[in-house]
Amino acid sequence: MAYCTLEAAKDAGVTGTDAEVAAWIAAARERIDAYTQQVFEPTDLVVVADVGADGLVILPRRVRSVSAVMPVLEPDDGASLPPTAYRVTSSRVLGQVDAVHLAWGGYDDLVAGAESYNGGWLGLWDRWGAEQVKVVGSFGYDEVPQLVGQACALLAAHLQAQAAPSDADAVQDPSLQVDDEGNNVAIEDDADDGPSEGVVSASASTGSTQVDALLSGYLNRGASLIGGV
Repeated sequence: MAYCTLEAAKDAGVTGTDAEVAAWIAAARERIDAYTQQVFEPTDLVVVADVGADGLVILPRRVRSVSAVMPVLEPDDGASLPPTAYRVTSSRVLGQVDAVHLAWGGYDDLVAGAESYNGGWLGLWDRWGAEQVKVVGSFGYDEVPQLVGQACALLAAHLQAQAAPSDADAVQDPSLQVDDEGNNVAIEDDADDGPSEGVVSASASTGSTQVDALLSGYLNRGASLIGGV
């Protein structure tokens, strides 16, 4: 899914066929996700977060629902905790935070190791010695916020404009070859190094100060994302 419509992107200045416009929207979404460290539509994810004081686990994304919570152990993850072992709060509710609250003061006599006479959930957790939990669930916003949609359209136009150097750019850089419409048709890289590889990390900017300003209220520099489903 996209953060903005084809029409919105075209109104912002993106040109080309619907498929080409959609590709620029997708590129803008990728930039936005990397910059904000958020997702702005319902997305199934697996995240890992630290266990804080009193069993508080701050989640790195806006949480919609949680289907599984398990301690991160070596070499394998522990068994999923039953719902009685934690509760979930979401920033969708005014005044709440995105978090899993482990039931340090509770117990479940039906769960081996978490019985009331065995220290309850806290006793079981202490015996595990886990400092992090893996949380499986649905994260993101129910609907794309208006400012994010506007930012996506503007960024798509910005990225397309950057990818089409002008004739003046071609004169300044002879490695650029442009056609009659100013589109870059060939780039020769004289560097000996091959393409770089690495983990995608949080971006310091989307590349557009205007878009950065629109997204400033959605920045999230929380715990790292482990994977998506």
